[in-house]
Amino acid sequence: MNTWTAVVVTALGCYAVKLAGLLVPAGALERPLVRRLAALLPVALLAALTAQQTFADGRALVLDARAAGLAAAAVALVLRAPFLLIVAVAVAVTAGVRAMAG
Repeated sequence: MNTWTAVVVTALGCYAVKLAGLLVPAGALERPLVRRLAALLPVALLAALTAQQTFADGRALVLDARAAGLAAAAVALVLRAPFLLIVAVAVAVTAGVRAMAG
């Protein structure tokens, strides 16, 4: 399969998913369970992506500077720091651990 075939198939798939979403009756979307899942699902997906990007390297589990940066960000979050400060703390700790490691 060449690149353009993959692009076209992916575009058609995205369109089909969007169309399927538009065909769902409005009453089904107003149920409390569906509303709660819609609110929590993005958070769960972002947490899973963060964990995968932090602790995985291919097929191996790793603990490196990224884990230290994530831990520092978690501490800043618990202390209710502003978002940009949380990111800056994570970056600084990650860079500092990498610089000390080698």
